[in-house]
Amino acid sequence: MTGQDMEHAALLAQSVGDYVKHGADLPRVRALAQTHAEFDAAQWRQLAELGWLGVLVPESCGGLGLGLSEAAIVAEGLGRALTPEPYTAVAVLAARALEGAAATSLRDGLLGGIAAGTRVPVVAWQEQPDDFGGRQLATVAVPFEGGFRVSGDKRFVMGAAAADGYVVSALAGGELQLLWIPRDAAGCSTASQPLADGRCYGSVSLSDVVVPREQVLASGKAARDALDRAIDHAAAVGSAELVGIMKRAHEMSLEYMKTRVQFGKPIGSFQALQHRAVDLHIQQELADAVLRETVAELDGGPDTSARARAASRAKSRCAEAALAITRAAIQFHGAIGFTEDCDVGLYAKRAMTVSAWLGNGRAHRARYAALEAGSSGRQA
Repeated sequence: MTGQDMEHAALLAQSVGDYVKHGADLPRVRALAQTHAEFDAAQWRQLAELGWLGVLVPESCGGLGLGLSEAAIVAEGLGRALTPEPYTAVAVLAARALEGAAATSLRDGLLGGIAAGTRVPVVAWQEQPDDFGGRQLATVAVPFEGGFRVSGDKRFVMGAAAADGYVVSALAGGELQLLWIPRDAAGCSTASQPLADGRCYGSVSLSDVVVPREQVLASGKAARDALDRAIDHAAAVGSAELVGIMKRAHEMSLEYMKTRVQFGKPIGSFQALQHRAVDLHIQQELADAVLRETVAELDGGPDTSARARAASRAKSRCAEAALAITRAAIQFHGAIGFTEDCDVGLYAKRAMTVSAWLGNGRAHRARYAALEAGSSGRQA
């Protein structure tokens, strides 16, 4: 990281700190269970004005051209505030997928729109629940003279409720294609699936959708490389969001334990609870350390295998720590922790959804083990 990058990171950290100082908009977060209104246009514009949506967008397209270390700073702050807008899905996953595409006016316009907050592209690649890498692909792109006709179904599309279009993966004669399909394209429909935290996954159905050749973003190896890199980078930044969630939930637990009196003294004075709180704090610090190491490594541009290992290491560690800490937060609060009125439950629900998206802890542990075994075999 250059001196200028460090200065940008410091300014970014300060602005994020000022933003989360006000805490989460808990009434809005709680209302998501009924409204599912996860996207607020004014809030999105504010994130754009702060420069956060353009952290990973190249400067040539109107962004800041920074790295994952800076994106992680933003994501951690948004996690603390339980911000429901799809920052990682748009400003990381979609931005990285588009960055890996060929430079065209469409691609540059979408990237510039992300930074400005005027476009909300999301990636629709997953079809099976156990395939966060998008290898089990049934969506087909049938060539015709002017482009492709695309048919298939995509699931688990985060941010679909607000999206104005999709970066879609499809097979054309066995070759992977990344295609831009506007939300209002003929034959494209979107349905919502509510999640535990009140946000929604989108299911995108494509029926003979016409995609002109100028809307082909990448093909073959370039498409696969762009998609894989985008998923790994989004998994790492999603891990930062989990760190923000777990830190705030643990802080809330400690604050409660200092004020809740039982048997004539604060429950935080009981050694059994102190030991458990310390154990969870250690898990939090380990997750934070792994995250910082991971984003620094990914910013260095490692090879494909090393990148995937680093992303899986961070996601598995942070997902499991976030789930453990937020569940314990409910227990630290006693019976009230299980009520809808207790705020720690909101953090537990958000941890559940973020942990599952882009592969849960178990899936990433399995991928890490497989990659390590493959690396050891090649070295032998």
